[in-house]
Amino acid sequence: MSVFNLSSAFITFFAVVGPPKVLLAFARLARERNAAELRRLALMSTVLAALTGVTMAYLADFLTTFFHISDQSLQLAGGVIFFIYALALVLGIHLGGSEAEEGHWANPLAEGLRELLLPYIASPLAITAVLVESLEKDTWSWHSTIAGAYLAVVLINCVCVLALSRLLRRSHQTSLEVLSRLLGLLLAAVGVELFLAGLKSLGVQIPYH
Repeated sequence: MSVFNLSSAFITFFAVVGPPKVLLAFARLARERNAAELRRLALMSTVLAALTGVTMAYLADFLTTFFHISDQSLQLAGGVIFFIYALALVLGIHLGGSEAEEGHWANPLAEGLRELLLPYIASPLAITAVLVESLEKDTWSWHSTIAGAYLAVVLINCVCVLALSRLLRRSHQTSLEVLSRLLGLLLAAVGVELFLAGLKSLGVQIPYH
């Protein structure tokens, strides 16, 4: 998961938290919100996602040193968490909250942000990628490169959501379920790869056929 320049860092983040993943999360929320509410939700969640990614990029060394966390631990933990989230998508399990809680929030924006915490604002795989890549070099210029690549991806996410807001609001539930399970399968494979990468970094021999 090592990157050495802005373009390759951008590709890494685009794969783990880019529009293919984010649009599905917004499509579920768009069906119960008007265009204005969806725009506010997109803008606010993008700002929070950007702040989270940039903070992790610049504080990676401090956080891992303070909590005595190794690169391998990040990869293993990120792989496990991401696999659990992906498995929930495949099985149709909602991890953002219980069904009984839906509709009880006084502020629709706050409810939407809660729903986007795991898949977008604080994506486990994205945060893991930011931390691991930031630890490649202990320089401010490198941390700025990682932060810039992450900001570019979340900006693209925001533009895509705003441009496709009408289409997202008209998405059929069945189509969303099919796409959710397909995405869950792909993301589960990515989580497994991240976990295996952590094992390989620890010296575990993993045969590939």
